[in-house]
Amino acid sequence: MSVISELIRSESDGTISFGDYSLAAKSKLENFEHAGDLYKVKTFQEITKLERNGMFVYESVPGTAVIGFKSAEEEVSFQVEGPNDAQITLELEAGTEYNIIINGMEAGVMKTNLGGKLNISVEMEGNDPVSVKISKK
Repeated sequence: MSVISELIRSESDGTISFGDYSLAAKSKLENFEHAGDLYKVKTFQEITKLERNGMFVYESVPGTAVIGFKSAEEEVSFQVEGPNDAQITLELEAGTEYNIIINGMEAGVMKTNLGGKLNISVEMEGNDPVSVKISKK
């Protein structure tokens, strides 16, 4: 399993990677600039949280490592790793239906609440990253 030892980093493909679920104590990094936005990450064993320009983007309980996180208007995609299954919350468009695909398998359609939050559960598969793709229906 891999963790993001620098807490957050820009990848060569334009995505970001963040999170270190191996930390016993909460760590955070603020004002990380990527593609004109400022990111803040908080991470440790119990939780990983990402904000962009002061707004909520991602949260997992327990903590995870997220690789290749890409967020566009129509789709969010990333790979996630962690020692245990995780509950992931994403901020998307309020009251909108999204197709959920986990490791290439359809996981159904979910609708965000009035605040735009979407909650999914991801079963971790040993040391392998799990791919997640959420697209607007």
